[in-house]
Amino acid sequence: MVAKDSSVQSGDAVEAAGFAEVWAEAEEIPGWLTRAQGLSLYEAALRQPAGAHIVEIGSHQGRSTVVLGAAARQVGARVTAIDPFVEGRLFGGTPTRDRFEANIARHRLADVVTLRPEYSTRLRPVWTEGIDLLYIDGKHDYWTFSDDLRWSRSMQPGGEILVHDCFSSIGVTLGVTVRILPTGRYIYLDRAGSLARFRLGAPTLRDRARILREVPWFARNFVLKVLLRLRLRPVAAALGHAGPYDPF
Repeated sequence: MVAKDSSVQSGDAVEAAGFAEVWAEAEEIPGWLTRAQGLSLYEAALRQPAGAHIVEIGSHQGRSTVVLGAAARQVGARVTAIDPFVEGRLFGGTPTRDRFEANIARHRLADVVTLRPEYSTRLRPVWTEGIDLLYIDGKHDYWTFSDDLRWSRSMQPGGEILVHDCFSSIGVTLGVTVRILPTGRYIYLDRAGSLARFRLGAPTLRDRARILREVPWFARNFVLKVLLRLRLRPVAAALGHAGPYDPF
């Protein structure tokens, strides 16, 4: 399947119909997804044809899943959410999974969203289904992100791939530099904050240049992360960063 009007850019002046209501519900769920990023996901899902398969890698408590699921329902698509819910303080383990499932149930998306509580890197080699829209927000190290990109082998040309923490996370940005920039497989379209949008296809030199133009923004994010690690929040604020969290 090929997405409808896949040339539409994210961040349009007029929000897609119904998004305000969906976001009002989704933003109550803890997570690191901004409204603009939620809109980009929502619009990408709305561009899918009936029967499309959306795959999300990294779901946490379901903030992005609710957005994707709501849009998927409108167009007659389905969502597979992949997250191992690793135990431990950093990831939350079973309690995080319980919250995810409760959020999906509360928003009546259980018939649209299927959870696969597995590591994406272990599930991918045995995956046999097609994918129409891929959202990557898993572990942000270079090796995991590089492996998650291989899920795109289940997609047709023209399919969209959205990547969170792009040009912000060092591991993800390195993966983009090594696995996307020099290849002839991915076209960089745009971004909403750190949520970058790619399309499967042969990139031109201009397409590759768009990636390189994000280097200053990545450098700024790197500096901000260093300042936050050093607890120099006033300095980070002077550079336009608000809050204690890394830029996303």
